Amino acid sequence: MIDENQARRVGRGAGLLGAHAASDPDLAAIRAQIDELKRHYEQRIAALEEKLARSEGQQPARSAETQAAVPSASPATSATAFNPEISVILDAKVANTSRSPETYRIRGFIPNGGEIAPPRRSFSLGETELALAANVDHLFRGTALFSVAGDGEGIATEEAYIETLALPAGLKLKAGRFLSGIGYVNAQHPHTWDFVDAPLAYKAFFGSRLSNDGVQLKWLAPTPFFLELGAEAARGGGFPGNERDKNGSGLGTLFAHVGGDVGWSHAWQAGVSYVRTHARDRAWEDTDPTGGATRTAFTGRSSTLGADFVWKWAPDGNPAQQNFKFQSELFQRRENGTLTYDDTAGSHAVGRVADGYRSRQSGWYAQGVWQFMPQWRLGVRHDRLNSGDTRIGLVNTGLVSPGDLPMLAAYSPRRDAVMLDWSPSEFSRLRLQFARDTSRGPGEADNQVFLQYIMSLGAHGAHKF
Repeated sequence: MIDENQARRVGRGAGLLGAHAASDPDLAAIRAQIDELKRHYEQRIAALEEKLARSEGQQPARSAETQAAVPSASPATSATAFNPEISVILDAKVANTSRSPETYRIRGFIPNGGEIAPPRRSFSLGETELALAANVDHLFRGTALFSVAGDGEGIATEEAYIETLALPAGLKLKAGRFLSGIGYVNAQHPHTWDFVDAPLAYKAFFGSRLSNDGVQLKWLAPTPFFLELGAEAARGGGFPGNERDKNGSGLGTLFAHVGGDVGWSHAWQAGVSYVRTHARDRAWEDTDPTGGATRTAFTGRSSTLGADFVWKWAPDGNPAQQNFKFQSELFQRRENGTLTYDDTAGSHAVGRVADGYRSRQSGWYAQGVWQFMPQWRLGVRHDRLNSGDTRIGLVNTGLVSPGDLPMLAAYSPRRDAVMLDWSPSEFSRLRLQFARDTSRGPGEADNQVFLQYIMSLGAHGAHKF
């Protein structure tokens, strides 16, 4: 609060405004002091709002990453019942790569069929995102998000779910199709990423993101710091699982996040996660050394452990002028089961054979993004994967040669990226990014340059911490 001396000076200044002419030498000093006090307390109020929002499990309304106010949890009125919040995200890129994105693979890791390749060369329209959301009533809120592929492949349902608004004791239930709450980046949509594409670890282990058709239960603990626990049960039709004709849950996850503030200028969050699923005949196609077609499939258990950490800094809790964010995630995946190799359509005489398969693979990334002045940010990211300890029974017993399974050859891919972006407002962003990607294998480095724009139209809720 303003101390007594400051109050007296401000009070005297108010009196002087009526008693002296505008040229009074004290008047300018009093006005400057009032402006300084106003600026200082606005920063303090913003910081207090951030702490309050974190305690309620929401993103602060004045955060640097906020796009708009958090939607109200009040029931829809008759005047707004048929007017959901609508937003459209436009994303387009210009790409220049030294190797064709159509041949992109991550050597040492089973192909996952996800959207992991770099953007297409030259000009391209990325996914246009259309979102609709509204409170159904005082108990439920509904959200539907569709992605329109820029290459004309149609419209896909990215998320479509309901969530509760009034469960007691800090509980929240979500049901439908949604992005899993594991890790830090997974639940974020591409237009909120700090770089053009997802980290290598997400590409290798989840096909860029883990999405579920199922249910999610989260609990926000009534603690003075942020503590969130969550669990999910889902169909598990996407990588690292696959489609299954079976009742019940095919994928389960557990995750926990904890965070807090350190003084006025620092905030942090850490988390752990676990994903468990079972794949049945999860296949990919390749060519043998003579050009013939081959099919390889994995059947067995897949489990992934993850850890994430985020640290944010903003002077006095006000990120408008400068701020810095450091984040890092680590994943380790273990798979144990059977690998089937089918060369009946190829030129070998191997035919269809199967044997045991066991792998333990890991990956991580670390990045820092610095807003060095209003609207301008500079970021650096380093990605690293390790194909790890892999036992391929077909190779060990001599049924197939290592050359028949080129994608499973031991390797440690890495990628380094630097980006510069400019955001004239919270609704627009232009980004330039350069990356050197060695995922394909030794001697196959890909130098990549991307220019991207992201534009937000319509209502847009606050982003997470």
